[in-house]
Amino acid sequence: MRKKILDILPKEPSVPSCEIKEPLVRDKELPTKSNKKGLWFLILLLLILTVMFGFKISRAEIKIWPDTETTVLETELSIDTSIQYLDFKNKVIPGQVFEVEESVSRIFSSSGKTLKKAEGVIRLYNAYTTKSEIWLKGTRFVSAEGKLFKSKDRIYVPGAEIKDGKIIPRYIDVPVIAAEFGEDYNIGPSHFSIFVYRGTPRYTKFYGESLESMKGGGESPQVTAEDLTEAEEILTEEAKAKSVRSLREKVGDEFIFLTDISKTEITEKISLAKAGDEMSGFTFKVKTKAIALIFKKQEIERFTRDFIVSRLPEQKLLYTESLKIDYTPQLVDWESGKVNLSLKLSCKIYPKTDLQALKRGLMGKTLSETKIFLENQPEFISTEIKFWPFWVKSIPKDLDKIEIKYPIIDVLREI
Repeated sequence: MRKKILDILPKEPSVPSCEIKEPLVRDKELPTKSNKKGLWFLILLLLILTVMFGFKISRAEIKIWPDTETTVLETELSIDTSIQYLDFKNKVIPGQVFEVEESVSRIFSSSGKTLKKAEGVIRLYNAYTTKSEIWLKGTRFVSAEGKLFKSKDRIYVPGAEIKDGKIIPRYIDVPVIAAEFGEDYNIGPSHFSIFVYRGTPRYTKFYGESLESMKGGGESPQVTAEDLTEAEEILTEEAKAKSVRSLREKVGDEFIFLTDISKTEITEKISLAKAGDEMSGFTFKVKTKAIALIFKKQEIERFTRDFIVSRLPEQKLLYTESLKIDYTPQLVDWESGKVNLSLKLSCKIYPKTDLQALKRGLMGKTLSETKIFLENQPEFISTEIKFWPFWVKSIPKDLDKIEIKYPIIDVLREI
């Protein structure tokens, strides 16, 4: 019997506790062939699951532009404020009356000019007689500068007083106006003589003094009749426009507002001046009321849609978004609250397609087969096909995974 030979290695000397032992480093184990096969199996399984999941959630989206045509129809329609509901048989829809009041005012410049005479006051002294006298209106006074002024009224001249044998003059203030127009008569305080007493003893005993300057002579602005007429016309237009804007804002987007079935009325005109007034500017004010007979957008769209559909050929559908309505008022009766309208309706129509039957015909078809199938449909002028996810190559066989967007119509190309 053979003996087993064991190599006995001598023990390594013990390392003191204060020394640090170096860790034993081992080479990394390399993957075996079985590990590699497992990794590839996991990758393959993941790919299979991804593809299966992709097919499970796959879908097809198809956009279809049908062959459209434009149709134009005309009809009559009445708006009546006394009814509450649409009457399709008699072509009547309910309406409402809205009204607003507005006012505008502005300061306008006077365009007229007038020449004025200077005016003032002369203190007339009587140093001639103790008897009072009455002088005529228009008594003439001549200033030291030779400017002639006339009294505006009759003058009651008081008599002088006698005191200690001496005559004490008494006086009266006399409003006067220049004999001529112009700024030259705006003179300062001056001494005045009585023109009619020239060359007589009374000339120096009756005299006048002005304590303040004469004023107001020269050119002055004046309100003319044309100024007032122009102000009224301007503000009337502004007030009407403002009331119509306010009415439109009050009506809102829910209603149809037509300017042809609205009216404005002038309720008040106020001027703080009259023709001939001497002023550089004046204030004018105008008040207006705007009234409109309106109707709901929803009601007119409902009526026109039903009207068009009732007259469409078989197997044709209305593309509602393309509908256009032109309104022409024929008769407006404000007292009864009724309006007769002529309507011109323009819209696009397209062929009716059984989308479920179309889906069944597309199920399982490849991209190229789908294109050929759709191109052979005479009612389609253009199509667009999309598969998802990207690796899907055919239409799903589940109808719920086929989405058809029909119709796709470029409304910008309408009429």
